[in-house]
Amino acid sequence: MTTAAPWGRRDFLGAAALLALCVGVPVATVQLTRVADDEAPTDRQRTIMAEVADLVIPRTDTPGGRDVGAGDFAILALAHGLSATRAPVASGAITPAIATFLRPDGSLRHVDWLERTLDQAGRGDFMRRSLSERAEILAAIDATAMARGAPWLPWVAIKGLILTGYYTTEAGGSQELRYQLVPGRFDPDLPLLADDRAWSSDWTAVEFG
Repeated sequence: MTTAAPWGRRDFLGAAALLALCVGVPVATVQLTRVADDEAPTDRQRTIMAEVADLVIPRTDTPGGRDVGAGDFAILALAHGLSATRAPVASGAITPAIATFLRPDGSLRHVDWLERTLDQAGRGDFMRRSLSERAEILAAIDATAMARGAPWLPWVAIKGLILTGYYTTEAGGSQELRYQLVPGRFDPDLPLLADDRAWSSDWTAVEFG
């Protein structure tokens, strides 16, 4: 596992480019926007986010979440409040475990919350657990957060940003998915084969959940 470079270098060019694509602003605007020192992730948090991104989208015959920097994208997107992640948490969703990580403005420090949640579920250092154990821990958190009628958990937003980051990369948009810029014709009824991939040019065909 590679060691994450210091966040202080501000050189997340790939993550910044993806974030700019998602929010519709020039890359330089995102790249040069200062992130307050107390918002900068630790090296361990970057390592955890890279691992989590890889557990969400493991490498197969196409690159995984770690390969395309989806973890760094999610960190940067959270810092800039993509998907309303810098909005105050609804009072009804605040539990003691969540209250610990609230900012003075009522918004949540998602990365801090995830780090603590994973460590607690792993009964210590999440990253010291085996790969299969890490996968089981994250799968349990995911199942709880995504269950029908489940109370709100920050994992929903974190996972959504990891998926957004991945599927707006070249690998996610044209290798994991199929891409055709201008379809030759409209076919309303096509056979679906077992190894078919969804189309990145039709986001309604992609399930982010």
